[in-house]
This record gives sequence, structure tokens and C-alpha cells, in this order.
Amino acid sequence: MGSRVRVWLNRTYAENVFFMDQLRSNPQHRAVEIHATHGDPDSPVLAAADVASMEPEGLSPRAYVEYALDHCTRHCIDVFVPVLHQAAVVAQRAEFAAVGTALLAPPTEAVAVFQDKVTAYEAVREVGVPVPPWWRVRTAEELVAAVEALESAGHKACFKPAAGAGGVGFRVITRAPFSLMHLNGFPSPYVPLDLVVDALRDADHPVDWLVMPRLEQPEVSVDCLTGPDGRVRMAVGRTKNGRRRGFTLHPSWIEPARLLAEAFGLHYLTNIQFRMYGDEPVLMDVNTRPAGGLHQLAQCGINAPWAAVQLALGEETGEVVPPFLGQDYTVVSGPRPVRAVSLPQQRTDTPAASLPDTPAATLPAAPAPATEPAPSLAT
Repeated sequence: MGSRVRVWLNRTYAENVFFMDQLRSNPQHRAVEIHATHGDPDSPVLAAADVASMEPEGLSPRAYVEYALDHCTRHCIDVFVPVLHQAAVVAQRAEFAAVGTALLAPPTEAVAVFQDKVTAYEAVREVGVPVPPWWRVRTAEELVAAVEALESAGHKACFKPAAGAGGVGFRVITRAPFSLMHLNGFPSPYVPLDLVVDALRDADHPVDWLVMPRLEQPEVSVDCLTGPDGRVRMAVGRTKNGRRRGFTLHPSWIEPARLLAEAFGLHYLTNIQFRMYGDEPVLMDVNTRPAGGLHQLAQCGINAPWAAVQLALGEETGEVVPPFLGQDYTVVSGPRPVRAVSLPQQRTDTPAASLPDTPAATLPAAPAPATEPAPSLAT
């Protein structure tokens, strides 16, 4: 067993509790101390961490980097997995290396390419990976023109922010007028074109959207692990078709993902998503961070988070090949602990630079005793 490894996950999504679980259950039985910071005191990642603290609010990207450097220095962080302000953090990789912290994230150039989906699609097409047709729109008139072009070719149009993560802001355009149909059942991603046009014309600033055809299932998310030498160590696809999930190593998904990871230097853990455009798999998105569903690869006998930490520490993993592909499955929600007592909110009258990682005052672990007896419920 080697020395204890300190890993920090900054403000991240709740699913990374499983990322943390896998670090602790690593096959080398290495001691791991997990640090987590967040802006939400009830985030489950804080409860799952060994050392948890609130992040200061309102910091500029550069000020956040200074906060992160201070955190890494004071806590002797070995590996930092940045999600919030990833671009600003990786731009200062040398500063983190100087304090002994390795960044588990791609280099600056790779992050910059995939921050903007238009830039990404243009770059990806240049290396020979198929992308769907797309239009960048900022006005109501540009939106209508793009929708009409897609509909005339027999497609249903959808849009999403040109910069963004996950499915935030994704909508499908419909010509159906707004009616009770849109109010029945659960909220739907379908929005009437006329309402979107009215909203754009009433807005006080332009939007920045990508309009494209609605792509068909299956959706395949390829989780890649790439070393800092640019060589891919792992590429495994997770398939999604309705509720059914599964795994694949089919070359039609894996080969373009490997090509992208190597061509753009997508070091460490990245997630490359494809869907079908007609009969052809096309790129949908590239995430320069570990996917929320990465832990599902455990069903294939892989501990991807730990392999990534090993690479960040300069330890060679060799090829990470699943010994088997897990059976098809579905995803259900379940309970996860939060901290027994919420961390107090950061004071707004304290300069951000002087905010400590751990608040000096904490809330009591139990309610204070009542000064008067509680009224009896008996009659």
C-alpha cells in the first residue's frame, strides 16, 4: 500500500458520490482522503467526503483559481478534479503543479475547443468525424429560417445553447399551438414555434443557440481514459435506448471516440456522445469531464475513477479493457445521505479572499432545548 492520496472534487454534480465511492474501493487498497467543496450545503457530495467545506460565492474565474490554489496548498491535494471554472483552472496548470497538485482534466486547448459547440463541430468535422447539420442562431428570424430548412428536409428541429453542459436548455420545436396538451402530464421538451419566436422578439438581448435535427436513438456515451501522453487507455460505450441501458465496444462508436480523444488531447476522463442521423452515428457532444454515469462501468469490472487518478499521479495503468460487458439495466433513483447539520451560508460582508474553507462557527448538532415545555397534544 502506498501513501494516502488526497483528491479534491470542487463544485460538481450529485452523481459524483459514486465517483468518490469508487476511489475508496480501489483495487490497490490505497488510502484515499476525499475533499469536496460546493455552494449547496445539502449537496450529497459534501456528506460523502472526508473533508467538506463551502465554496465562496461571486468569485471571478481568476479569483476562483486563487481560491483553488490556496485550497490545494493548505490541504496538500494530490489530484484536483475541476468541474466549476474548469477552463480557468487548467489554464494555470503549471501553478497547481508548483504546489504539488495534478489536474485531472484535459489541457487548455482541448477544453477551449469543446466549450463552444459550433467551434467543436467545425473542428471535429475537420478530422473526419461526422456531425449533424446545424445552424447557429441569435434572432427570431434566424431561428425560423433554420427550422424551415430542417422541416423541408423532413426533420424535426430542436435547439440548445451553443455553450452549456448536459441537457440544460434543450427543446424540440413543434408547430402545434399551445393547448392543454402541453399542460397535461409531466413537463415536455416540446415548445411551439410561435411562442419561441415571440419570446425572442421580446428579449432584450440575443440568444446563442445551436439549431439542428432531432437525432434518434440509440444514444451512446463513450467514456474515454487518455493519458497525458495522448494515448487512449480505455474507451467503453454506454448505450441508452429509452429506459434500457447497456454497454458496447462496437467500432462504429468506439473508433470515432478514440480518434477524437487522441486528435484533440482529451486527457484523463472525458465523455463523447453520439446519436443517429438517419443510418449514421454522428457526434452529439463532447464533455471534457467525467460523466455522471461513469460509475456504471463498474458493471463491466472497471474502476475508471481510480485508473484516472493513477495516471494523474504518474502511475501507468496499461490498457483498461473490460473483462466482460455487464447485462442491460435501467437507472432508478435512491436515497443518499446529506450532512446531519447544514453548513452555514457564507457571510456576504466578508471579503472572498479571507473566507476560510471550514467555517469557524458551526450549527449545533441538535436543536437547542426549549425554554418552555411543549404544549401537550392530549385532550
